[in-house]
Amino acid sequence: MKTTKYYIAAITAYTIWGFFSLVLKPIHDYPSLDILFNRVFSCSILMLLIVFAFKRKKVKETIEIFKALPKSEKRKALLLNIGGSVFLMLNWFTFIYVMNHVSVKATSLAYLVCPILTTLLAYFLLHEKLSRTQWISVGLSISGCLLLSYADIMDMVFSIVIGLTYACYLVSQRVNKGFDKFIILTFHITLAALFLLPFYPAYSGPVPTEFKFYFCIETIAVLFTIFPLFLNLYALSGINSSTVGMLLNINPMIAFALATFVYHEKIGPLQIIAYGIIFIAVIVFNSHLFVSLKQKYIPVSK
Repeated sequence: MKTTKYYIAAITAYTIWGFFSLVLKPIHDYPSLDILFNRVFSCSILMLLIVFAFKRKKVKETIEIFKALPKSEKRKALLLNIGGSVFLMLNWFTFIYVMNHVSVKATSLAYLVCPILTTLLAYFLLHEKLSRTQWISVGLSISGCLLLSYADIMDMVFSIVIGLTYACYLVSQRVNKGFDKFIILTFHITLAALFLLPFYPAYSGPVPTEFKFYFCIETIAVLFTIFPLFLNLYALSGINSSTVGMLLNINPMIAFALATFVYHEKIGPLQIIAYGIIFIAVIVFNSHLFVSLKQKYIPVSK
């Protein structure tokens, strides 16, 4: 299938993000803003070094492509990329704050809400079509999220904020085409760093001295930011944002397992049922892919 590589990219990205708490929790004693500052600045510096060392030709090509665009398209490209940077920055801060100061479960719920919001935004803004089966999947996801929010309404409030910021990022980048994905990602992260730079002197805490902090930050920058975000943008270039959004459910399912078995957060039967419903929803939403694979690799008996 032509889209298989895009599915693999999305699944890989969201599987990696599912384990994010393993490197974020060890530095939970540090203020959320300090983690955000160091994460964004580290990512920006690393990506700029890569761009200037290996992608100078791509930068020139990207500039030429932008210059050749009509005025209206230039304005659209600027809005999509500046907006993408803002959505990413807001998503990172709210995610870090909620994971370290509310609960891992709340962030897990956020990325269960996000696919629903992404699918709805894509349907109304991008006019992406959904089959009847996929609408059933969306309904199952909503019912699962409502079950999860029943026990703690504030978790749902935090989750909607986190989920909406990333849903907006996914939908905006679905239509952000024609440019090199790594250059675009470098622009998003560097712009986020420039947005945050004026706030750093006033809002940052004491400079961390522990090796653990910098090891975790660099791991977050490379393994949990640059690599999966690039895969995410690549996936969006080949499959619908609603499909990419629904695959995002892989992330919170892994986070839910970590919250249960690693961090020993209290998990009730209602939550287990809800996650089971959402898991079924992911299978239902992508059932057409399984049918296509079966037709391709399993010969039909005559």
